Amino acid sequence: MNFIVSANTDIGTTKSTNQDSLSVKVINTPQGRMTFAILCDGMGGLEKGEVASASVVKAFDNWIHNDLPTLCETPIEDYMLKNQWEKITTEQNRLISVYGASQGTRMGTTAVVMLLTQTRYYIMNIGDSRAYEITDCLKQITEDQTFVAREVALGNMTQEQAECDERRSVLLQCIGASDEVYPDMFFGDIKENAIYMLCSDGFRHEITPDEIYEKLQPNVLFDDNTMNRHATELIELNKQRYERDNISVLMVRTF
Repeated sequence: MNFIVSANTDIGTTKSTNQDSLSVKVINTPQGRMTFAILCDGMGGLEKGEVASASVVKAFDNWIHNDLPTLCETPIEDYMLKNQWEKITTEQNRLISVYGASQGTRMGTTAVVMLLTQTRYYIMNIGDSRAYEITDCLKQITEDQTFVAREVALGNMTQEQAECDERRSVLLQCIGASDEVYPDMFFGDIKENAIYMLCSDGFRHEITPDEIYEKLQPNVLFDDNTMNRHATELIELNKQRYERDNISVLMVRTF
């Protein structure tokens, strides 16, 4: 399995800073090429959201260099990776909370994290950034940790009502602003000739799933230039429709 990657982020139309942080890397390991990707959507007073999101990205970057090589000495077990990622998020939750208190503010960040090996995907989610798998359809892998998603799951609200509800961005938890964090983990077999996409909520509010699929299906994305161009077109479409948030998307194409 080989990988082509792209990453795009935009400050948007109204905010003074871009509080999103993201990173994607193709890595050579004893178990073959892998791709690691992370996207964090920061929030907080005094424009500190970018500090929270960048801190989590840096922590996982350290994991790539310090822990992943050892993990790859034997076949990766789901529970081992889950334990390591949960340890990182617990420590980051504590550090960001302490730093925010020292600055007289609260700050936090979502996180969607993905490792693609030659055979398997490993995805962790906290908050409402998302991971998708795009093949002959657009499939959402993660589940939003939001008030409206919980209400839909409980049958108290329809999906259409949730999309229009003013509370749609209210998070049930995020790293740095929750007493404790409980990541959701998702595991599955990786597919060839597929797109694995991570995005912040600012990328998806003002465009439809059909519009995302039209631009980002594997059949039209053959190289990083096309991936970047189509991602930028969707970002600009969001801005034309008055999306107020920062807008970020990264993609990995398998072949």
